[in-house]
Amino acid sequence: MKFILFLSLPLYALDQWSKQLVLRFIGPYEAHIIVPDFFSLVNVTNTGAAFGSFRGNNTFFIVISVVALLVVVTLLVRPRRPDAWRDLSLALLLAGILGNVTDRLLYGHVIDFLLFNLHIRYADPWPAFNVADSCISIAVVLFIVHSFRKHKSAG
Repeated sequence: MKFILFLSLPLYALDQWSKQLVLRFIGPYEAHIIVPDFFSLVNVTNTGAAFGSFRGNNTFFIVISVVALLVVVTLLVRPRRPDAWRDLSLALLLAGILGNVTDRLLYGHVIDFLLFNLHIRYADPWPAFNVADSCISIAVVLFIVHSFRKHKSAG
């Protein structure tokens, strides 16, 4: 459990701190170019889900986030044998969910600020995201990799 807190809490703090900096120094829909034609810092609001889908459903996503938090916390406190992949995934998921639900509760939307132009069709630029989104995405990838590793070792 200590491992989870040592990972989740700093990532949650980084997410919230970075968003405060964005709110303070970058105007809405303003871009600060960091690497020309590749990476910018922006201040974009998102009332929806991933890639801005399902916009205007903030209350729905607050409810979903609270349910997800309850599930993650239940999985974390439930007695089980040690599993580093699972714990890492849950710690990242916890930080990400907390970061975005905090935004939804405080501002009525999520603050996205990392904007990459990947120069690929349908992702030019890639939709803006934040630290919490990154934590959630990495957690999902780790869960998938872990499930394949577990399945392979069982067979």
